[in-house]
Amino acid sequence: MYLASYVEMSKDGTLGKIAQELMARLEKCDICPHMCGVNRLAGQKGFCRATADVEISSFGAHFGEESVLVGRYGSGTIFFTHCNMRCVFCQNFTISQLGEGTKVSIEELANIILRLQGMGCHNINLVTPTHYAPQIVSAIDIAAKNGLKIPIVYNCGGYERKEIILLLDGIIDIYMPDFKYGDDDMARKYSGVQSYTFYTKESLIEMQRQVGDLVVDKDGIATRGLIIRHLVMPNDIAKSEEVLRFIAQSVSPRAYVNIMAQYYPTHQAHKYPEIARRITIEEYRRVLNMAKEISPEFRFAD
Repeated sequence: MYLASYVEMSKDGTLGKIAQELMARLEKCDICPHMCGVNRLAGQKGFCRATADVEISSFGAHFGEESVLVGRYGSGTIFFTHCNMRCVFCQNFTISQLGEGTKVSIEELANIILRLQGMGCHNINLVTPTHYAPQIVSAIDIAAKNGLKIPIVYNCGGYERKEIILLLDGIIDIYMPDFKYGDDDMARKYSGVQSYTFYTKESLIEMQRQVGDLVVDKDGIATRGLIIRHLVMPNDIAKSEEVLRFIAQSVSPRAYVNIMAQYYPTHQAHKYPEIARRITIEEYRRVLNMAKEISPEFRFAD
């Protein structure tokens, strides 16, 4: 049976020390690449619009994720409010940008995590966790002391600081970042972020170093490793070839990749004619075939 590293880290006090270090950073927040420097502990808000108070929109067993996470009993998903990206096409914009959600204490978050494990979920799936990394680590420490033992999934937009990802070593079992764009101009225009490719590339390499290629158990359920998502966009706005070549050459030629066809023009996408439509089947097949050519060893999500 897989034993999550954070269990021992909680027992020996390491997890608590990391949680304290991360929480202290909220006084002059540098948790994500924006490095706003605001005092979130005093209620100030930066780019993500989150204070030190954790807000979530929902939680439960989720059956719409990758099959390696869902299994029979679902992925124990927690949707966090706010985001460090502002994608004009975000399908969850009411949560990520309009702030839809409810405040929970760190202790309540720990109880939610334990409740999801008690429901039989195969993992704890943290959706948009970046800006709440300190509070999440604190909650995991509490939960681990009370019996948490299933894998933790860090389901993020890819816009991370390597320095923070380094602190998560041993705490996160499965990293699941997006790699949205292969071009910084596109990331700036459609998601409001600077130097996206630099931060995403640096973080993906570190994530791979920590957890390696995806590992599944005898039932086909992921226990550890890296899953990379890439959303195909109209008119190749995402610059998919650059994304896929980087993954194959600098992360792993055997990476587990989910090339997604779910794009649709929501939120403010109608303001940009080049993305104001769904993708075509030809656009999707082009990227999928390209991925197979770039690395025949890529593993693809169901």
